[in-house]
Amino acid sequence: MNELDHLSQVSCANCGTAMQGEFCHHCGQSIHSVLKPVHHMVEDTMDMVLHVDGRIVHTLPPLLVKPGFLTLEYFSGRRMRYIAPFRLMFVLALLAFFVCHLALDGDDVPRDAVVLSTPFDQAGSAQEVQQLLDRRVAAIGAQRQKAGSNAVALAALGAQEARVRTEAADRLAELAHEGKQATASTGTTHSHVNLVRADGATSFFSGEWDAKAHPVQIGWLPGFVNRRLTAALEHMHANVAALADDGEASLATRERLVGQLFSSLPQVLFLMLPLFALLLKVLYVFRRRLYMEHLIVALHSHAFLFLALLLAVLLALLEGWLATIATCAAGPVHLLEWALAIWVPIYLLLMQKRIYRQGWPMTIVKYLVVGWCYLWLLTFALVLSAALTLSH
Repeated sequence: MNELDHLSQVSCANCGTAMQGEFCHHCGQSIHSVLKPVHHMVEDTMDMVLHVDGRIVHTLPPLLVKPGFLTLEYFSGRRMRYIAPFRLMFVLALLAFFVCHLALDGDDVPRDAVVLSTPFDQAGSAQEVQQLLDRRVAAIGAQRQKAGSNAVALAALGAQEARVRTEAADRLAELAHEGKQATASTGTTHSHVNLVRADGATSFFSGEWDAKAHPVQIGWLPGFVNRRLTAALEHMHANVAALADDGEASLATRERLVGQLFSSLPQVLFLMLPLFALLLKVLYVFRRRLYMEHLIVALHSHAFLFLALLLAVLLALLEGWLATIATCAAGPVHLLEWALAIWVPIYLLLMQKRIYRQGWPMTIVKYLVVGWCYLWLLTFALVLSAALTLSH
């Protein structure tokens, strides 16, 4: 078998045209052979999906500090030095949501931050359970004051407090089931149960709804769509009922739903891109730009947002870590977080001004309109993501 991975091959193996480089100018086939070792195939696959090469050095810095630069370069035809817009946004979105998921995961909460960690299983009465609960909640409150405005640390401590209250409720249920509480203290026990459980936490699916007895029947929809809607509502009913309960089942359901939410968010946000590009097309209809140009603007702007989100989460994690070992070093990191938060809206405004080249008054008006509409689109995307998560 003749090898096709040498430039000495004078003719294209596909169409027979004389080769003038590594690709045939007639049919486009590469001169390189597809018969390669497995490790070369793995390298080619990783390069195709992530494309992490020298171009990332020329792409990320201007994406972060030069509003509109990559988009204008792309429009000018200078594209080889930079990562393609869709691939750039796709990789940054995956990284951002992955890091957010890790940061907000309840298992990553610094449990050693709580001063008193006596297991509730050692409590022999409801009063002891409540005393331990009060002290642990107070310790978490002290950690909240140290965390300041660190959103990631506050969310993690909130998840930890919810888990502590769930453990206390489980221990109270065990004590009641084992009959270790005296009849005289039964009323007090119920009051303690109300303290550790959320008051009035009821599901909007609560009732005797049954998917088989009351399936979804919408006349103008096909039968398979009605069946899918019925199954989705049944899953929502089960998930919401599991979340309303206490114990390990509720915690496991919450962790599963959070994982599914972060898995569905990128897909839903990708669906927003064509709508966002259409919005730009409508607002700049007299600029006579193609829809594809607006789509590239949307890709680069979302890539910047995902990069900013990734940096914000990493800075928040760094601040939380520095706060435990060197409080003075956490201050500059907190300033960087504020600088990044201020830079995001300024960046998007400058990007819109440099790309569409309109006057400042018209640019600001359209910027506000785009921001208002995008806020509603984002709300719709989050609601849709939550609904898809609960329906699985």
